[in-house]
Amino acid sequence: MLLLSKRIYLSLLILLTIGWASLLAGWTPGQVPLMSPWGERLNPDSVLQEYPRPQMQRKAWKNLNGLWEFELAQAGDPVPFNRTLNDTILVPFPIESALSGIMKATDYAYYKHSFTLPSKWQGRRILLHFGAVDWHSKIFVNGHLVKDHKGGYDSFAADITDVVSFNVANELIVWVYDPTDKGGQPVGKQSESPQSIWFSAVTGIWQTVWLEAVPQIYIQSIRLTPDIDAQCLNVEIFLNDSLSSAQVIVQAYEDSLLISSAYRYGSGPLRLTISDPKLWQPNNPFLYDLKIITKSTNVPNDTLTSYFAMRKIGLKQDAKGRARLALNNKIYFQFGPLDQGYWPGGLYTAPSDEALKYDIQGAKRLGFNLIRKHVKVDPDRWYYWCDKLGMLVWQDMPNGRNHSADDKTEFENELKAMVQNLYNHPCIVQWDIFNENWGRFDTKRLVNLVRSLDATRLINANSGWNVNGYDEGVGDVNDIHHYEEPEAPLPESKRAIVCGEYGGLWRQVEGHTWTTFDGSGYQSGNAMANRYIALTHNVQDLIEQNGLSAAIYTEITDVEREYAGLVTYDRKEEKCFYLPIYYANSSAIETKIEDQRTTVPNTLQLLQNFPNPFNGQTTIAFFLPRRIKATLKIYDIAGREVATLINEKLTAGWHKVFLSADKWASGVYFCRLISGNKETVHKIVLLR
Repeated sequence: MLLLSKRIYLSLLILLTIGWASLLAGWTPGQVPLMSPWGERLNPDSVLQEYPRPQMQRKAWKNLNGLWEFELAQAGDPVPFNRTLNDTILVPFPIESALSGIMKATDYAYYKHSFTLPSKWQGRRILLHFGAVDWHSKIFVNGHLVKDHKGGYDSFAADITDVVSFNVANELIVWVYDPTDKGGQPVGKQSESPQSIWFSAVTGIWQTVWLEAVPQIYIQSIRLTPDIDAQCLNVEIFLNDSLSSAQVIVQAYEDSLLISSAYRYGSGPLRLTISDPKLWQPNNPFLYDLKIITKSTNVPNDTLTSYFAMRKIGLKQDAKGRARLALNNKIYFQFGPLDQGYWPGGLYTAPSDEALKYDIQGAKRLGFNLIRKHVKVDPDRWYYWCDKLGMLVWQDMPNGRNHSADDKTEFENELKAMVQNLYNHPCIVQWDIFNENWGRFDTKRLVNLVRSLDATRLINANSGWNVNGYDEGVGDVNDIHHYEEPEAPLPESKRAIVCGEYGGLWRQVEGHTWTTFDGSGYQSGNAMANRYIALTHNVQDLIEQNGLSAAIYTEITDVEREYAGLVTYDRKEEKCFYLPIYYANSSAIETKIEDQRTTVPNTLQLLQNFPNPFNGQTTIAFFLPRRIKATLKIYDIAGREVATLINEKLTAGWHKVFLSADKWASGVYFCRLISGNKETVHKIVLLR
């Protein structure tokens, strides 16, 4: 391809810049049946401005999200140097999405953007980062090809120091090619003909694009491995210059207090002692802060901030010799929804950081402790919020057809990139290589490959359909799917048994459907909730009788033509009152398991003396671990608040409230206790 001299290229670029301002004012979102509240409030001048990589954060960075030039292309079209493109796109929303402003299907496209560099960055190396581009991308800066990348779900960067200038506009061009489901690369549930369980295609840039300034010797990557048994954090440092002898200092902080420090020279491992560690778990997701500093003669320091958690995932046999999932060496039932990661306005891309956080908060509000991220990899900040809020994650590898040798090689490359890119997130406790045999090949070898990349997490070789000879007996779990009712494989001594999908209760909510409303499925929230609770009782039976270790309910939200969500696709309506769901889920998680930790009164609790016709009084007791404001409310089965019993600051210890059944209608009620950032729900039955 033609590469222009730097001087000629920059001169032409200055002339073109004058016309860009008027062009970039032409963005308007496409029209879709639904839009989330965050999509409706979207400001194109301020899109996803948060630092995109919280575990390697530096101060010197610049966000490039916003309005770019854009043009649909064909195979073989020349790189559009020296001219203005004919359309405008809002980055980082994929081309097919409404919020991109394009909303057209294509295999090929070009993006163009102009950026300037702060003068204080002079003398540093300049890195250009892409969160994700689907699928094959070529990156040009000022006429120079700086990166050629394949992979629709992994982040990548290019060192552009030698091709950029200061005090003038620099031109960035991105070429993309994505055959979606016509190709053999990993695509997840994308389809050019979406229907049923297959959803809209995603092409091009769909995660944040950003610039970063670093010293000549800088930290290229880190690898954080907690060891709660040895009470230490193992840290591996990778500098951009593997021969550098720069000093690297690593410091761990607990609530701003320095608790451990170590150093080494050059790339390699070191160990931080973490005495009496606070263990990360869903109901106490404690994160330690980390600071890493390089020091080298005549070279500026590199300083980045990060975080880590002391957490361990593994297997443990119960009293009957059955393998169970264990968190921090204690048997712990994992229960959560399937999450496909789609949004009505942005498809793969959430319209804001608040929106990205919403589904995680919603799952916690419903009493879940786990999310299965289904055949999609989300932006780094989604996992950050799971780390921070306390949500376990099963991470699926996006599926491909894997027909040819090239397809299989690409799948394997992207699998390795997924594990390596997400390794440091404590929320991730399991890698799922295949789903329901889609594109399945070389299962045993790939399990060993993932194990070699990460020996600290569980591996699910194939989620679902491990029957009729498909189960090869590898990995850490035996996972089956069964709709509607949950089922469990036969108990094993070396692998935990899990139900990776069940449920799928269907309900349309008028005014909140992607397709024409036809009222199919459950006609009321109460009917859907009752069926959900019945299924959850089945889960509890499987925990007690079969040794079930985890269950995944389908699903957290509707997606396009699929109405199996607990929440509508636009995230505006919960399909049924959440407290019965919360209570059922919490009860399942707390199902007594032999060898499971015992419950002690160091957190919120609710107890009830159930009445009978000869005892008309109900006692609600709860425990507060410290003096704190407590709110105690009663809701009926339809979700109406019928009473506030307490709303004040109380002392630590046990408290009691008495209800007289003769003053209440007979029926089922839900008692909700809120204290600080904790919430407990208890079901009460009143009889007259």
